[in-house]
Amino acid sequence: MGHYHEHLWHTLLDRAPNTRLLARNVRITRKRNTLGELDMLYRTRDNSAPVHLEVAIKFFLGLPEGPGALTSQSRWIGPGGLDSLAIKCAHLRRHQLPLSTTLPALETLAHWLAPRDLGISAMGLAEQLIQRLAMPGVLYYPWHAEMPPPEGATADHRRGRWCFLSDWPELVARLTEQPRVARLEKPHWLAPPKREVFRPVAEVLPAIIDKVHTWRSPQQVMLHCPEKAHYERLFIVPDDWPRQVPLPPRIRD
Repeated sequence: MGHYHEHLWHTLLDRAPNTRLLARNVRITRKRNTLGELDMLYRTRDNSAPVHLEVAIKFFLGLPEGPGALTSQSRWIGPGGLDSLAIKCAHLRRHQLPLSTTLPALETLAHWLAPRDLGISAMGLAEQLIQRLAMPGVLYYPWHAEMPPPEGATADHRRGRWCFLSDWPELVARLTEQPRVARLEKPHWLAPPKREVFRPVAEVLPAIIDKVHTWRSPQQVMLHCPEKAHYERLFIVPDDWPRQVPLPPRIRD
């Protein structure tokens, strides 16, 4: 899904009237060792300075009880429990964005890009380079507990909910309208399914329950209430989820 998301960005920057995509997936090496990759570089029509853009698409579930304060990014973890918002943000800010200002990166960009896009020298590029980070996605709030947004979340971020499998009947019973349900499968997590894909709960739920039990992993569905024209994302997780919680990233001195 990450590659699909990057491809959407490539298409947007390449076709938008005010931007021009300069490079994508630029591998940075030093003495045959790969240091990393720059997601993409672009420029705008009204500013010749190149922009280094790193992107990521993430779906994190909030833990009412977990590491750090209530608003800690470490409390927001991936469905598999291997990643967290804190770990991802730390990696992007400590490694991915600074990579473009290293000498190997500047030399690579100077070799591949046209002079009008990077200045006369590598030093000129370093002074001009603008860095941007885009990390859209969805934050899923626990159905059974109140929880504030994590630090750094925008006020209008996309929201969903998650519930334990055993809480699903009560969640549905509390809805003012009986929803129709569609199971979401990667890479189709970015947009809601077509309306004809949604089915009554009784038709879809047995297969979802079976997958939760068989795979022992969270399953994402989308609820649709036709009368209110309302859509909502929901992760249904095993009752013993999460079985692991990643440690917060190490704080640098």
